[in-house]
Amino acid sequence: MQHDNNESGAGAASQAANQADAGATGAVADDGEVFGLEMGPEQLKQIIAALQEENDKLRAHQEAEKDQVLRVRAEMENMRKRGEREKLDTAKYAISKFAGDVVGVADNFERALKSVPEDALVDNPTLKALQEGVAMTEREFLKVLEKHGVRRIDPTGETFNPHQHQAVMEQENAEVATGTVLQVFQSGYIIEDRVLRPAMVVVSRGGQKVAASSRPASEDPTGENAAGGDGVGI
Repeated sequence: MQHDNNESGAGAASQAANQADAGATGAVADDGEVFGLEMGPEQLKQIIAALQEENDKLRAHQEAEKDQVLRVRAEMENMRKRGEREKLDTAKYAISKFAGDVVGVADNFERALKSVPEDALVDNPTLKALQEGVAMTEREFLKVLEKHGVRRIDPTGETFNPHQHQAVMEQENAEVATGTVLQVFQSGYIIEDRVLRPAMVVVSRGGQKVAASSRPASEDPTGENAAGGDGVGI
């Protein structure tokens, strides 16, 4: 009896195993059909082409996103540099308006010194002492200006520079090269690397022409021609 039961159990187990194998075989077949194992070559080519197209689209989108990120980074870097330049310029040229007004005081010192004849100082010690006091005050005043980036320019004998000089008249002089500054009517001033006020000058003409290579090659610090032209402007 027990032996019969064992045989019956073994038969049931064998039948169950056979059913499981059959189910697995069916699943493989079903999966094969789903994944196109039964498809023809043309259908496979179409699927591959569609997948390739989708892949190309994704790559293009990725490149576009990368380019956009780089552009944003570049713009942010430009903004940062522009901000730093503006901050630096603000620090360097913050006193420009004040300096433009205060150089008039230096002009008065200069006029006072030039108004005293040399021979008058010889026989008048009081006047000489006063003249020396004004000269000392002027020197100290100019030192203070230079401490804050403002300096005087006196281009007497130099080649006319339209970026820093303003010609008020021309004078015939064959002894010097054409375009030489003969006289300074009013001194000019520079703040850092910009022209605060151009020097008012008299320029020579009628002499030997200056070669282009020997003319001042300095760039216009103000971004515009201070004399109103590339040549000697009156």
